[in-house]
Amino acid sequence: MPLFPLFVDLESRPCVVFGGGAVAERKVVALLDARAVVTVVSPVLSAALERLASIGRIAHVPRRYVAGDLAGATLAFAATDDGSVNADVAHEGRVRGVWVNAADDPAHCDAILPAVFHRGAVTVAVSTGGASPALASAVRQRLERALPDAYAPLAEIAAAARHDMRAAGRRASGDDWRAALDEGLVALLEGEPSAEAARRLRERLERAACA
Repeated sequence: MPLFPLFVDLESRPCVVFGGGAVAERKVVALLDARAVVTVVSPVLSAALERLASIGRIAHVPRRYVAGDLAGATLAFAATDDGSVNADVAHEGRVRGVWVNAADDPAHCDAILPAVFHRGAVTVAVSTGGASPALASAVRQRLERALPDAYAPLAEIAAAARHDMRAAGRRASGDDWRAALDEGLVALLEGEPSAEAARRLRERLERAACA
């Protein structure tokens, strides 16, 4: 299916996961990393989810899905191995305007999770539109090997430079930014500290702003 790529702020937003096994566990961990408020609806939980419930990281509703469970939710995940539950959750989601992801069930998905990796603030996501999660994972692994760890500090350096330039009312073109980012990345790849990489990046931007 054609998908619109989107990164969503879920901090403090209610999300529901149906199912208590390994697949549900992965969804819960990702939601907690995004600082969502997570409720798990399942008669039983994996050991890891039990621990999260016991310390109050997630709310646990110890039963199967019932109509109305998506009331007030922003996003829901069906991870139950029961196609009828996936269908019911997807139907309620569409009625209520709640996006639903059903594990390995694209027909009942409004949202599909990409294969993801991070370099600090840099997030790279790969999707095949649900056609082949294995292919998405393989592409992610290749990109992960190709993208050096230096992009994590480079993102911090670029963010600080962007903030300072905006505060000073100065602008640089896209080409100038790409050249400056290359300067900073080369410094980091050469083993220079972040301060030196930041100096090189800012000098390149300053030259562009003064041109």
